[in-house]
Amino acid sequence: MDAPYGFGFVGLVVLGFWVTGLVMAVTSGPAAALPALVSGTLLASCLALSLHATLRGKFLVWRDVLDELDLRGDERLLDLGCGRGAVLLAAARRLPRGRAVGVDLWRGRDQSGNTPAATLRNARAEGVADRVHVQAGDLRRLPYAEASFDLVVSSLTVHTIFRAAARAQAITEAYRVLRPGGRLLIADLARTPREYAAVLARLNAQDICVRNLGWRVWWGSPWVPTRLLTARKPSTP
Repeated sequence: MDAPYGFGFVGLVVLGFWVTGLVMAVTSGPAAALPALVSGTLLASCLALSLHATLRGKFLVWRDVLDELDLRGDERLLDLGCGRGAVLLAAARRLPRGRAVGVDLWRGRDQSGNTPAATLRNARAEGVADRVHVQAGDLRRLPYAEASFDLVVSSLTVHTIFRAAARAQAITEAYRVLRPGGRLLIADLARTPREYAAVLARLNAQDICVRNLGWRVWWGSPWVPTRLLTARKPSTP
């Protein structure tokens, strides 16, 4: 689950609204309870949308995104902030002759049960452990040589880097490790992909595009969508 502490906090707030409403219904009548009960129900609906996004929606969306790539199967892929492997392993299934590498800081506040051991267990369960490698690393200083990967992907990770300058550094690093002609795909929240697009434009990336990924990855409402940035590194300097 992405941002587990956030879900726990919102769940407590929903419970607080409902308990307050029930108490007010008993002590002051139904009319007095209505604002608290309606507020709790609306917030619960937002919570349900977010739960769908983290437990099911992101898997469905990335299935479609990866299918659109029409991969050969021998590519070398890097997943920035791979977590427990939702995108990493979906990609690895499409790379029978390739390699899927995941890098992460493995912070539990970003995803529940977030450890490299969990990712490798999932890789074994999916039957792709032979083509998956995970490594601890900072996205702002990737431990890979220039032009190492055919494809770099990331899902809901770069926005967790607090300063805009540091996020720009992470995008620059992602672009650096791409091979000429390689593709970059970053799914992230709200307006941040447009921020990344501006960085890539300064790096002379090609085919830069930002699109909305739809309701399946809304984080509580249409006002907190997930957008996908795609770009390509020129084949020649």
